[in-house]
Amino acid sequence: MRPAARLQAAIELLDEIIIAARDNGSAADSLARKFFAGRRYAGSKDRRAVRNLVWDAIRKFGERPANGRAAFAAMADADTELAALFDGSNYGPAALTSDEARATGGPLPKWMLPLLSVLVDETERAALLERAPLDIRVNVLKTTCDAVAAEMAEAERLPASPNAFRLPTGHPLDRHPMALSGAVEIQDLGSQLIVDVCGVKPGMTVLDICAGAGGKTLALAAGMKGQGRLIASDTNRNRLDQLGLRVARAGASGVTESRLLNPGKESSALAYLDDSCDVALIDAPCSGSGTWRRNPETRWRLSPARLERLISEQARLLDIAAILVRPGGCLVYAVCALTVGEGQQQISEFLTRHQRWQAEALEMPIGRKQGDGLLLTPAHDGTDGFFFARLRKL
Repeated sequence: MRPAARLQAAIELLDEIIIAARDNGSAADSLARKFFAGRRYAGSKDRRAVRNLVWDAIRKFGERPANGRAAFAAMADADTELAALFDGSNYGPAALTSDEARATGGPLPKWMLPLLSVLVDETERAALLERAPLDIRVNVLKTTCDAVAAEMAEAERLPASPNAFRLPTGHPLDRHPMALSGAVEIQDLGSQLIVDVCGVKPGMTVLDICAGAGGKTLALAAGMKGQGRLIASDTNRNRLDQLGLRVARAGASGVTESRLLNPGKESSALAYLDDSCDVALIDAPCSGSGTWRRNPETRWRLSPARLERLISEQARLLDIAAILVRPGGCLVYAVCALTVGEGQQQISEFLTRHQRWQAEALEMPIGRKQGDGLLLTPAHDGTDGFFFARLRKL
């Protein structure tokens, strides 16, 4: 493909991503895979170039552009090489005109800026859209850290968590034998620290109440060393269905069970666990503002109304889990978000509603204290953005 044709393809793919973000459709990665599957003539270099163009545009604008051409037109005003690709050729985009629409705004949604933690300054905000590293967790049910270090010479040991390594960005881990066997799992360092905070041990009863596809579930199972009871629950059947294969591959079948929940009826479905969980983990639905560097298009899916609904859902899940934990047990609340309402304020309000609970101080090698919890950010800690807190039932 000629460079102008690559730009036209990028405009078309970006159009699909913009429409999906507006209509709550498929994720950008899924749309990109489908887009290229229908264009077999595009070679690997073409696909990489088109994808880079599209993701550069997504990172550029915090507010959803009207369309793909408007986004690239705005970028071309400051990039003469990009502007030259609007050449009107057979497979390229039509020439730019001075009066056509351009996307506007900075890289972050303006309406969200006042809602972010005061710890997230200008340097932090810029880092929210940088390319993320590739972190992995060693699955101690199948191998050891020493074995991974010997097998993956390019992996850097991360001292903040006992089983964490970091690989160069773009490393083809999906084809590595250790990944295929379940000996290592892709997991951001921040996510691994959240599991560390849970402090699970063999023989415990542990609930992962928003398990999703099971990334933290697998880490919890490894911490339990195959002994005890680990319940992974979620309301999303498609995501929970992925867990079975992952659990089997990780060697965690003996300790893990899954439970599909009906939205709004979680309390009744989990009532058999009332006052019996040693640990409950809530990796709650959230704005995802801490993972914009991995999924920048999710900024375009947010609105004040949606954020308000998410905060309400987080509070509801906290109240459900409070009933399930035994006296002396702990509840770990986590969100990959950097807004005060989803983090510090959420925990403060929970402790006001539930007098039998208290927050515990978290002594972690990285992160910064925020209210009764801990905040991790890309610039300060080299992780995705997370808020998490550990609460103890009296």
